[in-house]
Amino acid sequence: MLESIGFAAAYTGVGIALLVVGFYALDLLTPGNLGRHISEHRSLNAAVALAGGFLGQGAIIFASIWTNATSGFGRALLYTVVFGLLGVVLQAVAFVALDVLLPGHLGQHLMEPEFHPASLVSAAVQLAVAVIIVASIWP
Repeated sequence: MLESIGFAAAYTGVGIALLVVGFYALDLLTPGNLGRHISEHRSLNAAVALAGGFLGQGAIIFASIWTNATSGFGRALLYTVVFGLLGVVLQAVAFVALDVLLPGHLGQHLMEPEFHPASLVSAAVQLAVAVIIVASIWP
C-alpha cells in the first residue's frame, strides 16, 4: 500500500506541475496577468478558458497514467510528462489558431469583465485538443 501511495503522490505532483505549466502558457497568450484577471477582476471569460484548459490537461494526464500503468511506474510517469507537455503545446497552438480565425484579439476578449462567447469557444478548443490527444494515447 505504501508503494501505491508513493505512486499516487508522484503522479499528482507531476499532474500539478503540468497544470501550472498550462496556466503559464495561457497567461503568456493573454494580455495582463491571468491570475489577477480571475481573482481580482473576476473575469468569468478568463476562468472559463482556464477551466477548459485544466479539464483537458487532466484528461491527458489521466489517459497517460491509466494506459501506461502496467508498463511500470517510471515509463508511465515519463509518458505522463511527455503527453502532458505535448498537450500544453498543442492547446497553445489551437489557441493561436482560434485567435487568427476569430475577429478581434481572443486574449483580449478573455480578459473582458462581461461575459464573451469567445470564452466558451476557447474552452471547447482546449477540450477538443485534449480529447484528440487522449484518443492517440488510448489503446
